[in-house]
Parts: sequence; structure tokens; C-alpha cells
Amino acid sequence: MAEVYYVGVDVGTASVRAALVTREGVLKRTAEEHISIWEPQADHYVQSSTEIWEKCCSVVKNVTQGLNRNQVRGVGFDATCSLVVLDQTFQPVPVSQDGDRLKNVVMWMDHRAAEQAARITHTGHKVLSRVGGVMSPEMQPPKLLWLKENLKESCWNKAANFFDLPDFLSWKATGSLTRSLCTLVCKWTYCPPEGWDGSFWTSIGLEDILENNFSKIGSVTCSPGNPLGNGLTQEAAANLGLAPGTAVGASLIDAHAGGLGVIGADVKGFHLPCEDHPISTRMAMICGTSTCHMAISEQPLFVPGVWGPCLSAMVPGMWLNEGGQSATGRLIDHMVTGHTAYTQLQEQAQQRFPFAGENIYSYLNNHLSLMSPSHSAVDLLASSLHVWPDFHGNRSPLADSTLKGMVVGLSLSQTLDDLALLYLATIQALAFGTRHILEAMKEAGHDIRTLFLCGGLSKNPLYVQIHANATGLAVVLPDQMEAVLIGAAVLGACASQDYSTIQEAMENMAKVGTVVQPDCELQSFYERKYRVFLRLFAHQREYQAIMNQR
Repeated sequence: MAEVYYVGVDVGTASVRAALVTREGVLKRTAEEHISIWEPQADHYVQSSTEIWEKCCSVVKNVTQGLNRNQVRGVGFDATCSLVVLDQTFQPVPVSQDGDRLKNVVMWMDHRAAEQAARITHTGHKVLSRVGGVMSPEMQPPKLLWLKENLKESCWNKAANFFDLPDFLSWKATGSLTRSLCTLVCKWTYCPPEGWDGSFWTSIGLEDILENNFSKIGSVTCSPGNPLGNGLTQEAAANLGLAPGTAVGASLIDAHAGGLGVIGADVKGFHLPCEDHPISTRMAMICGTSTCHMAISEQPLFVPGVWGPCLSAMVPGMWLNEGGQSATGRLIDHMVTGHTAYTQLQEQAQQRFPFAGENIYSYLNNHLSLMSPSHSAVDLLASSLHVWPDFHGNRSPLADSTLKGMVVGLSLSQTLDDLALLYLATIQALAFGTRHILEAMKEAGHDIRTLFLCGGLSKNPLYVQIHANATGLAVVLPDQMEAVLIGAAVLGACASQDYSTIQEAMENMAKVGTVVQPDCELQSFYERKYRVFLRLFAHQREYQAIMNQR
């Protein structure tokens, strides 16, 4: 009997990836294509849904080449929580002043709507309790309001369909307008079982959204992994190179797919604190350009500054709280590439690692080891250098998009050693950001005992070890490092009904790889440095208050 497979498709910030995955969760093939990002002005980031779908088709054809089409039992999509705008005939509508019709996606990291988000927060509407009390410019209501207020003629009046990017992909695949609870609950203020709250949209000046039973933003919903429509349409199947009718699961935001790909793994035999405890004692961290911190609970928990609780947004029947950092991998790149010694770093890294894809960071990790005195931990090298990492605002737990970054402890020196120390201090600051989120979640009632990491930054051993050291928690890495793709494939497996539930699919397809334990000897060092981290925020607030004085 021929082996069966599932295809997981992941649309990240800068690329589209696909994976061919077995019933046991083994990645057989992967493919990747770059996608364009345009920045028409500061804090505006846009993409093309047409290009994104074309790249989805390309990577799926690549990973399924040579297979009997009937061996692919299901397809799952995940994507960034970006906003796609289409007209009455489902054609792209421009979202920028230049009027380029193909640039119809407002990206998740687009902060053009910061002022609109602040106004929405100021209303104090009850739906805000589900987003930590503060509306983020990365959510969809403020972006919609910005489009209405700034592009009314060229965009708002022509728009008839607003999709979260994951839902756009499942619609392109199946023709179904059913939206995933993941997107609507997490990014649009939908609240099951009641549904949309019309008073919220009216209170913020978007009463036109109520027309025709909220048809512009979705009136029919389902849980992630539920089969959509009749599977792949004839047109989509031809474009993807798959069989018409192939099952397609309701989609997920990319971070939530990463959560599915790691959080449900069987941990027996690894001697972890979460063993013999429910999966609510685990936190999934999806670490890439930004980082999302996903924790689930059996009962709703309200965490100030943290999104949620969201019912069935990741694991059906369970409540999700989602913390996050808006810039992590992006911040590390910014700190390293902007340093005077970066050119020297490139030259030396190329000499030492001529064939390694991650040569710069492999070199920096090795360079820090050489800088460290014999038998001393690398972590101690940055004892006098401190970073406040909110260069792109704070998503959680402070929920303040106006915050800026800070570096304390710089000298006039600009050597490669200085660059390496800045890199180390930045990673430590990001780990403290995670600890800050953990403390807020624990205070609200979460009992988190183990971290499960995936994403690009989880491939950096220094980033992983410092997160264990700074939080005092064991870190689990999946055996298949592309956990987001595994999570997307879980959706396809569930939609095919080869597995009866998301939970069953997770247990069989997500597996533990490496366990990284914290270095207990560094506990006092990290306690002291964390106190400095919190003081940086206090000082920043004090400086801001002084400058705001009349």
C-alpha cells in the first residue's frame, strides 16, 4: 500500500515554504520561495496576495513532484496575520497611496495604524478585555480604520472582502468563505459563541462593517483543521498540482501552527517538569523575525498586556493566551549589521565558515567562546552591557507600541569584540522579555513549567541556552526543526479525517528532539541582570515623562 502524505504550506514574513509530511510527522521534502516586501513609507509594509498565491502553488508542486496525486490526503495553510483586501469580484484593492493594485496586503508588522489603535484602546470597549486591554496596531480593526480614514476613495469604497492572510489562502484553495476561529478570535475581536459585537465596530467608526451580517469580514466560522468546502477546487488543484477534492483544513496564523507543531509532543522518558501534567503546563515559543509566546488553559485567563483568552484559536476547546515580541530575529540582525565592525565580521566569518548558511552567527557564537576566560560561562561577558529590546515597541506584557530601544554600557571602542558583546546582550534582553511575559502569565494563573521552541532563532544554540538560563526553565526543541510546517500539515491530516482530532494528530506528528537544561550556576547572575532590565524600563518611562512636561 502506497504511503500517504500531507502538505503543509507556511507563508512567513519574507518567504513561502511547503513540506511533504508523513502520517508520523516526518518531513520528506521541503521547498521555499522568496516573496516581496515593499515599504512605501516609514512603518508601512505591504505585499501582494497574487504573488503569495503563485509562490504557494510553486512550492507545493515542487514538494509533490513525482507522487501519485492520491497519496496526498490533506493540505493545511498557515500565514502571518496580515490583512488582504479584495473587491466585489475578489480582485486586489491597493492599500497604499501609490495606487498599485497588486500591493493589496497590509503586513502584520505594519504600524501605520498606531494612532487608530490608541483611539480604539481609549474607547475602553469590553471586547478589549480579550486583547490584554490594549488594541495593537498589528491587529486588524485599527488597520481597517486607517484605510477608511486615509484611502477612502481608492481602497475603502472599493473593498468588499477583507481576509486575514491564512483565510485568504484557504479561500483560494477551496472557494469557501468560512473563516478560521484562529484568525477572527485572535486578530479581529470575534468572540465565540456570541460572535461579532456590532457595538464595538460602531463605536470606532466602522459601522459599515455590520452590513449584510458582517459579510466583508466573515459570517461563518469553524475551528482550525476542520475540512473546508469540498476540498480543493478544480482550478486550485490544477495550480497546486494536486487532485481536486483533496481535503483542506481551516487555517492558522503562522505562530499558532508552530504551536501545534511542538506543544502536543509526547514527552514521556525525557524527565521534564511537564511530564504527567496537562499541555497547559507548556509554553510554545515561535521564534523568527518576531516571537510569539503561546500558552493554553482549560479555563479563560485574563492577562494584562497579553492577547486572549481566545477559545479554540489554536487547540480546539482550549483557551489561548498569546504574548509576543515584535522584533527578535529582526532586532538581532539590526544590531549586528548596523555595527561598525560588521564588514570585518563578514570577512572573518566567510573565511572560517565558507559553506555555512548561518556563518555570521556561528562565527559570533564561536568568537564569544574564545573571548570567555577558561571555565567561565559566555553569559558573564555582558555583565556591564544592557539592552532594552523594544526597538519596534512592546507587544507584551506592556502593550505599548510607542516604546523605543535602549543600550546602556557602551564605550568608544568599535572592535569585533564589541560587536560580539552587543549581540550577546541583545539575546539576553530578548530572553528577559520572555521572562517578563512568563511572569505576567503566571501571575494570572498559568502554570508554565517547560518551554517548547521552534522557528529560525531556535536553530541558534546560544539563543536557546540563554533562554533556558534566563528563565530557569528547560527548553524543548522538536526533532523536526520545521515545526511550523509540521503544524500546517497537522491541519491537513485532521481535515482528511485520518486523525479524529487536532490533539490526536499533534501527539502522533509532533516529537521531542533535544532538551536544553538551564545552567543553575548562573541563576544569581541572571537575577541581578534581570533587575537591571526592569530598571531600564522604569528609566525610559521617567525620561519620557520629563520630555512631555510643558
